[in-house]
Order: sequence, then structure tokens, then C-alpha cells
Amino acid sequence: MEDVSQLIDRIRSEFSLRKEKIKQQQAEQVEKLHERQRRLEQLEREFESLRGTWKPRLDAFAKEFGDQVVITPIVSPGQRQASLKFKSPLATVCLRFSAASDVDVRNLIVSYDLEIRPILMEFERHSEISFPIGQIDRKRLTDWLDERMIQFVQTYLAVHENPYYLKDQMVEDPVAGIRFPKFTAAATREHKGTTYYFVAEETAAEFEKSHG
Repeated sequence: MEDVSQLIDRIRSEFSLRKEKIKQQQAEQVEKLHERQRRLEQLEREFESLRGTWKPRLDAFAKEFGDQVVITPIVSPGQRQASLKFKSPLATVCLRFSAASDVDVRNLIVSYDLEIRPILMEFERHSEISFPIGQIDRKRLTDWLDERMIQFVQTYLAVHENPYYLKDQMVEDPVAGIRFPKFTAAATREHKGTTYYFVAEETAAEFEKSHG
């Protein structure tokens, strides 16, 4: 019988090398996991340091809209988000600012997403800006946030001036004979079960005089 010990040694050597390779791969995966966790911790620190950049702007932004907007903040590991819903008589308007990392947790991505229903005009629905974690340019981010907010205000006002959105909202002041969007009425009066809209208190008062 031929000696097979050398063959067995070689086979065992291959299995041994495979085991070592697996151990090395496992160690590399564990190290990658630890590195990713360290980046996540750094990302959370970035979020906290940037809070002073975006929170005052969101607060000021919401204050200008008053009770027309409801803000829902969402805080989760690796993500910050503010969802803004606007009370408009013309459309459903939802704006979202979010900050999150990419899959490898190497870049911070800040996003602007706007939804308007129904869609009756062109507008920018999405924009984003990205920075390597640990190398965030605060001025660029601040300027980007400011421009997105101004852009939204312009879009929001355009909706409320757009004839397609205003089509079912137009009323006529019965005294002045002027047509205008009813949500801009300066006064309303009820008469015989009908609501009348007026461009000014003066025309409403005149209506009352003539209708008792």
C-alpha cells in the first residue's frame, strides 16, 4: 500500500490555512464594525455641535408661519429630521429637512424634500448637500439651509398666487364687485344661510346696512 501520509498532511494544511483565513476575516469584520461604531459616535457629536446651526433657523422659519405650520421633530441614531406640515386651503404641503449619514457612515448628508399635492406647477422637490464627517463646512451648510428656506417661501407663495390652485377658491365681494381668493378676505358676513366674503371691513359694513 502506498504511503498517503504526505497527502493527508497537505490536505490538513489546506484546512488549517482556511481556518486561519476565516479567523483573519472575522477579525477584520470586527474591526470594521468597531470603526463604524466609532464613526457613528462621531456623527452623533456632529449632530449635537450642528444643533446650534439648524435649530435657530427652523425655529425662526416656523415662527414666521405661525399656526400655519406644525413641526414634528424625529431623533434617531444616525439621523435627525424635522417634518413640517402646512395648513393651506389650496394644497397639502409637506416639507422635510433631514440629516443622516451614508451607508458606510463616512459622510453627513443634509436633505431638503418638498411634497405638494396636487401637483399643478413645477417646483424643486429634492436637494441635498454632503460633507465628510469631521470636515463639515458650517458656512456652506448655513448658506445652503438659508437658501432652501427662502426657496420654499417663494414656492409656497407661488402656490397661493397660482390660478390653477386658486380656481376653486375665488369669491366676489358683493359690494366692491372684486374677485379674490376667499382665504384673503378681510371680513365675512352670514345672510340668509349664505356666507359672503369682503375685501375690506368697509364693504362688509356697507353690505350690513343695505341688508339689515
